[in-house]
Amino acid sequence: MESALGAGIAMAEALQNQLPWLENVWLWVTFLGDPKSLFLFYFPAAYYASRRVGIAVLWISIITEWLNLVFKWLLFGDRPFWWVHESGYYSQAPAQVHQFPSSCETGPGSPSGHCMITGAALWPIMTAISSQVATRAHSRWVRVIPSLAYCTFLLAVGLSRVFLLAHFPHQVLAGLITGAVLGWLMAPRVPMERELSFYGLTSLALLLGASLIYWTLFTLGLDLSWSISLASKWCERPEWVHMDSRPFASLSRDSGAALGLGIALHSPCYAQAHIWR
Repeated sequence: MESALGAGIAMAEALQNQLPWLENVWLWVTFLGDPKSLFLFYFPAAYYASRRVGIAVLWISIITEWLNLVFKWLLFGDRPFWWVHESGYYSQAPAQVHQFPSSCETGPGSPSGHCMITGAALWPIMTAISSQVATRAHSRWVRVIPSLAYCTFLLAVGLSRVFLLAHFPHQVLAGLITGAVLGWLMAPRVPMERELSFYGLTSLALLLGASLIYWTLFTLGLDLSWSISLASKWCERPEWVHMDSRPFASLSRDSGAALGLGIALHSPCYAQAHIWR
């Protein structure tokens, strides 16, 4: 396994040293692939274009981010920015890599949340655009443009995570595959017309379910704060340590978004706006 992780560091080293002029591109791509951007940008834009697609983006983001949290608790993946120091693998010849403000996330690394969550949540956008293009374009090559754009963007997100020392390539690959599969499975099954109690119970289930898994693993003797300690220890600058990347930060976002979605869909303001639209 160390040889595979070493190969990942070598790939990051090549990206940083041979393509330094792409640094700002990778920083922007990792920002656009951040799961927080799904809630702040992609969901509102998608909802403005299509109510169904917008709700699908938000719902898939919520469920996939929760699953990513659980996977990371169970898989215990190292992140490159601390592994290069902690493992001693490069004690003889230090790797020529450096950190960035976006590197120092505190959660475990496997699978990549940027790739998994964004890959799943953008699936309904890609399929909706593909459907529109298919009805208007006769060329087969034009019809595949949305799918190619989707794959190209996710590949760029994955490379940006390797470049920033946030993930190893195998973590990126796991995130890409899992995200695409979840997007494909969940997009046709998004709940559209449900009672407010459904969203409230979903929010509660997410919160209690993750808490139950956490305390079960804790009772079994597993230290789920191990990654926070390593991130704080090996991050070059204390101000780069992202506290909002702690596991329960995403959990609060997911449970709050699920409840907020239900309240919004059942509010008088939404009903009135939906009538006018």
